[in-house]
Amino acid sequence: MSLKKLVFLGSKPVGYQCLSYLLEQKAQLGIEVIGLLTRSRKEFGEGNDLTQLASEHNIPVLKNLDELPECDILYSVQYHEILKQEHINKARELAVNLHMAPLPEYRGANQFTFAILENKKEFGATIHKIDTRIDHGDILFQDRFAIPEHCWVDDLYQLTLQSSVRLFTTTLAKVISGDFTPTPQQQLEKEHGTSLHYKKEMATLKILDLSWDKERIERTIRATSMPGFEPPYFIMDGKKVYVGV
Repeated sequence: MSLKKLVFLGSKPVGYQCLSYLLEQKAQLGIEVIGLLTRSRKEFGEGNDLTQLASEHNIPVLKNLDELPECDILYSVQYHEILKQEHINKARELAVNLHMAPLPEYRGANQFTFAILENKKEFGATIHKIDTRIDHGDILFQDRFAIPEHCWVDDLYQLTLQSSVRLFTTTLAKVISGDFTPTPQQQLEKEHGTSLHYKKEMATLKILDLSWDKERIERTIRATSMPGFEPPYFIMDGKKVYVGV
């Protein structure tokens, strides 16, 4: 029986942990990783170098999406570019993405921040088919958990990282074998709602207004104080005054 060929697209700690697990299990899963496409993310610290991991396993590192080889499965974990149909078509069986948020509620970026700003009680991770729209394809698997009270954005990120890795590892064999029943996201929108957010929104989300009530200010600080990124701030005399620095 021939091995299934898989290309991995990913970055950040979650991408590193998922690729590590995939490589550990490749013999049992009957797969061969034939390419990696990634982007270095220095703000997440050392120890998450997917390029080095690929080198250790003799996996070709691709320069861009145009270098994608034909494969059986295309697996994306926190890859930053939107795939065109020509890229998706490189996968003969399945192109799939692990999204660090529940769908259809939070498509796109800044999902942790918005969940706290909106005082949500539940969060999670989702594995879904890739189409040409952002985080829009049919859902294959999902893991949900309760958001702790007074949760900070970094705490929610860490909880979602654990949820995402757990979801990846517990469903990987089913993804490879095709043992799943896709659920169109539209079927869940009435129950959960939906939204789409972009990275550029963060520039205004972390600006505090001192006329807000105490609870809103405190919640905004919790939602936008991410280590490694610009802290929330208010403007005084035309200058930024950072909070929590």
